[in-house]
Amino acid sequence: MLGPDHPDTLTTRHNLAHWRGEAGDAAGAAAAAAELLADSLRVLGPDHPATLLARHNLARWWGEAGDAVGAVTAFAELLADSLRVLGPDHPATLVTRYYLAHWRGQADGASGGVR
Repeated sequence: MLGPDHPDTLTTRHNLAHWRGEAGDAAGAAAAAAELLADSLRVLGPDHPATLLARHNLARWWGEAGDAVGAVTAFAELLADSLRVLGPDHPATLVTRYYLAHWRGQADGASGGVR
């Protein structure tokens, strides 16, 4: 038995949250991602790549659940940490930049372009 803090268990929880969102339950995916993030922070620490990925997925599902502004805030904070931990040219940093731009566009569209 691996236990709740084993990296494989955390990965399985990540995958379950992802597929929950892909199946149409963005709010449920966000809730599962938030729980996973808390455990990833506790077990792996804030700078571990899996923790950064958990933050990415939480921000994404917040956006998909209708909180574009929350997604922008979360991706902006994640970008700062990704730059510090991974560097500006790391693929995960580049993906974070993309999603930050995407959700900024969604947030601007929801507010009529007025910020």
